[in-house]
Amino acid sequence: MCGILGVVAASPVNQLLYDGLLVLQHRGQDAAGIATAKDDRFFMHKVPGLVRDVFRTRNMRTLAGNWGIGHVRYPTAGSASNIAEAQPFYVNSPFGILLAHNGNLTNSVALRREMFLSDRRHINTTSDSEVLLNVLAHELEDAASGPRLDEAAIFRAVAGVHRRCRGAYAAVAMIAGYGLLAFRDPYGIRPLVIGRNELSDGRTEWLVASESVALDALGFKLLRDLAPGEAVLIDTEGNFHSRECATGTVVAPCIFEYVYLARPDSIMDGVSVYEARLKMGELLAEKMKRVMPHAGIDVVIPIPDSSRPSAQEMALRLGLPYREGFVKNRYIGRTFIMPGQSRRKKSVRQKLNTIHQEFRGKSVLLVDDSIVRGTTSKEIINMAREAGAARVYIASAAPPVRYANVYGIDMPTRGELIANERNEDEIAREIGADGLLYQDLDDLKASVRAINPALQFFETSCFDGCYITGDITAEYLSRVENQGGYEDFGVATEIGEGGCQLDLNLIDQEER
Repeated sequence: MCGILGVVAASPVNQLLYDGLLVLQHRGQDAAGIATAKDDRFFMHKVPGLVRDVFRTRNMRTLAGNWGIGHVRYPTAGSASNIAEAQPFYVNSPFGILLAHNGNLTNSVALRREMFLSDRRHINTTSDSEVLLNVLAHELEDAASGPRLDEAAIFRAVAGVHRRCRGAYAAVAMIAGYGLLAFRDPYGIRPLVIGRNELSDGRTEWLVASESVALDALGFKLLRDLAPGEAVLIDTEGNFHSRECATGTVVAPCIFEYVYLARPDSIMDGVSVYEARLKMGELLAEKMKRVMPHAGIDVVIPIPDSSRPSAQEMALRLGLPYREGFVKNRYIGRTFIMPGQSRRKKSVRQKLNTIHQEFRGKSVLLVDDSIVRGTTSKEIINMAREAGAARVYIASAAPPVRYANVYGIDMPTRGELIANERNEDEIAREIGADGLLYQDLDDLKASVRAINPALQFFETSCFDGCYITGDITAEYLSRVENQGGYEDFGVATEIGEGGCQLDLNLIDQEER
């Protein structure tokens, strides 16, 4: 999970990119970078750290030009705080290209080998994003007619990227002398939206971003999502071009975006994240009435922040008081994306503190967006008991996370997932809860589909082991786990016993 931005404006874009990255900071806290272009030159600044710390006035002054891209990164494995892994990445041939990427290529090892043996390109980091950049550069070189590019050649190059790359990728790229290119993988796993701003003089400014909240903050109007397999080219004069560059496309967004990753004020693939989370709470309350009717709960308390809408709706549907029992320190990062169990565990108590009056002598229902490793849940339940809670139940707006994610979310090996080879009673005992309630996967899908009924499919591999791209085998995952190379391979786990439930043959060919 990362955040990306691309802007073509009528005035300098350095401040626009900085402000946009600030509102996408939740998507990555490890490193930040901005690249801009003026005349025939690129300018770039990127280092590890939060946006507010990475860019000083002296850095901003060097980022000249009216178009550019930005990136906030979160670490996956082994390369946290490494400046070489910060984005955007740059190659000078052909034409000069900068790229920022959100997602993970599942065939990056094979592509890296092809780059070296066939394409005569050198990859200098472990990042699959650099692999993606070099694939794009090679395809642009092949597609060009002589020394110049045109619109058709750029779209042919993106089609070549889609033929070669597997996995999840939403990307923005700058091509020197031509403009801003944005494209999304054929399944639309990672989000990407387009916005525009009509100026009084008739000119149009364009913004591409991971989430619509960036458009809102910068005064742009949401136009639409990029379609799976689509590429958008905005030239340096602000002219907009788009083309479908992949075949057999399917709209299958990552459902975990709606559970946790995205901000609640974002709209992605026609779905309000806030409304989807309310619906999750509604359906979870209905399940609680069925399976835990005599729990004797006194109060519903959210674990801030992502679970608030679900907790509010649960309290309403259950006819129970809703209370804020935890105060959050806004200056501590999201524990889900912090590398290392010990660091994550320590950060919980730095991040949250209890309001004792809301717990003392009460039977409380804590509502969380998801339970991944269980480390955070265990610490929070301990905090509730220390604050005087008589009984502590916990409800998760998402189903049990039993499988790793190979598409760019840090859900590592089997052993670190609390739900791996444990049933709900065993998980409850492990985290110290008096009772545990998980959302059903069908209800989770229904929560999102209720907002946009056109969404037929979702990427749900962390819940069901169904890897939607169809290229993930048990042998592949076993090799990844043994070698521990997320950046190169994707994360390891076993494939779900039921296999992939998505049958692309059932989709009408015209829809694909």
